[in-house]
Amino acid sequence: MSEGTTVERTPGVWRLVVYSGIGIFMFFVPLTIGDRNAIPLDHLVGLVQKGLGPTLPYVIWLIIAAGTVVPFTTGAWRRDRVRTVFALLNVVGLVAATMVVLEVGPAWFLEEDLAPFLFDSVAVNVGLLVPVGAVFLALLVGYGLLEFVGVLMQRVMRPLWRVPGRSAVDAAASFVGSYSLGLLITDRVYRSGRYTGREAAIIAVGFSTVSVTFMVVIANTLDLMGMWTTYFLLSLFVTYAVTAILVRVPPLSRIPDTPFPGAMAHPEERIDERRLQAAWAEARRALRAAPPLARGVRTNLVEGVRMSMSILPSIMSVGTFGLILARYTPVFDLMGYLLLPFTWLVRLPEPAETAKALSAGIAEVFLPATMTAGAEDAVLRLVVGVVSVSAIVFFSALVPCVLATSIPLTVWNLVVIWFQRVALSVLITTPLAYLLVGS
Repeated sequence: MSEGTTVERTPGVWRLVVYSGIGIFMFFVPLTIGDRNAIPLDHLVGLVQKGLGPTLPYVIWLIIAAGTVVPFTTGAWRRDRVRTVFALLNVVGLVAATMVVLEVGPAWFLEEDLAPFLFDSVAVNVGLLVPVGAVFLALLVGYGLLEFVGVLMQRVMRPLWRVPGRSAVDAAASFVGSYSLGLLITDRVYRSGRYTGREAAIIAVGFSTVSVTFMVVIANTLDLMGMWTTYFLLSLFVTYAVTAILVRVPPLSRIPDTPFPGAMAHPEERIDERRLQAAWAEARRALRAAPPLARGVRTNLVEGVRMSMSILPSIMSVGTFGLILARYTPVFDLMGYLLLPFTWLVRLPEPAETAKALSAGIAEVFLPATMTAGAEDAVLRLVVGVVSVSAIVFFSALVPCVLATSIPLTVWNLVVIWFQRVALSVLITTPLAYLLVGS
């Protein structure tokens, strides 16, 4: 069959360029509208917020309520201990959200920088960003761009991160989409025999960080939208650089490099010649399997709403617990002592307070940003924003997602990897932040 015939059998090759281009524009091209510099997606969410007006808090509350009720109505809360714990935490999150919306409860709980801050600054933003962002993710990841890039990245994935080239698609989907999407892909590929246990673990805790949409929330909180491109690219670089180091040390290096039990191994075919042609063939194959635009957008929108339902209750429960622990107990002060040598070594402002804030990230990825919001030092805000993303491991969402898969990682593995990632991220990010934005 000739090349021309193959192209004819691929419906709508133009979709790769047009749809992917729109997705790239919405997520990665900052625009100044009025006096605000942000990516188009962020501007769009702002319009949605204005359109909802005074009904916005009640819409977010309904999402939280639905996310709390669904596990009990479907019986998912009984499947394992982790799901049970988080289902009960969701109830706590719903109670917290109700208290904030109705403005009832103890005065200390309703202080502006506690539960109301989590609801207004985090839950509201995430509740809208994730579904709206999911619509444009359908354009970015569904029409061949990731497959095309994945083949081209094959020659660097194995030497740098010790994973197959096909995992570039997985890694990009995780970073651009969400950790839940990335973990779903990783688990499926591992169970099919196309990843080994070690490769699946590397991808799960090396690339499955928060999505670009949630990075916007962090950037807004830390007043980093004016340097969005710098923040995004630095987060991308640091996340992947730290992963390249950690794949060579325990615990990741000691995870068995064997396929899923009972699965037939399917090692990746190595492509050494005509790589561009092979990448184009993969992109065309993805296009042939891609759904019509309306169906793809609808599917992603539904998935985005479901994701918001699963995320928001845990943000309100674990996030509130984290802020209470940070304010009224010495838990994070004690954990911060483990990170203090690293924040002191790179001469971050207020190294003890910064170490304490970063240590809170193991509970909820957003807590470091909330604890350093309003800091005058741009370097400090940039470092906290980048480390929050690069740390990857946090108990409010990613940890239970990992434990619900077949990926061979234990809770202790995840805690150790969190510490390794935070320490290395601080050491790598801070000199670059001083170089890029000064003091």
